[in-house]
Amino acid sequence: MVQKFILGVLFTAISLSAYAGGTLADISLAIQAGNAKELVKYFDASVGITINESEKVYSKNQSLQVINNFFTKNQPNSFSIIHQGSSGQGEYAIGTLVTSGGTYRTYLYMKDKGGSTLLQEIRFELD
Repeated sequence: MVQKFILGVLFTAISLSAYAGGTLADISLAIQAGNAKELVKYFDASVGITINESEKVYSKNQSLQVINNFFTKNQPNSFSIIHQGSSGQGEYAIGTLVTSGGTYRTYLYMKDKGGSTLLQEIRFELD
């Protein structure tokens, strides 16, 4: 079990390291680990967070608590990106997050701001 987790993390990191200067790989690793503190580092000053039917815009500081609560209730087991691309001025990725509370389709929308790629929106929708 531990070997599968390590292999999954390594595969995700290697396969995504060239995308967005490594930002998507770093975001993926933070989601995989359920590390809200690390994930929030990639948030813009305000970010749209959707968890199932609950959708709201939070400040970066508020978002830490929201994401931490989500990961506490839904301990991640695995995360993988299944599709990525660009749309307008931003980039997006769609992934599958398997947690102790169920499997979530995960949507990420990022934009380049001031030389950094920052998350504008993150969505966790129960499959």
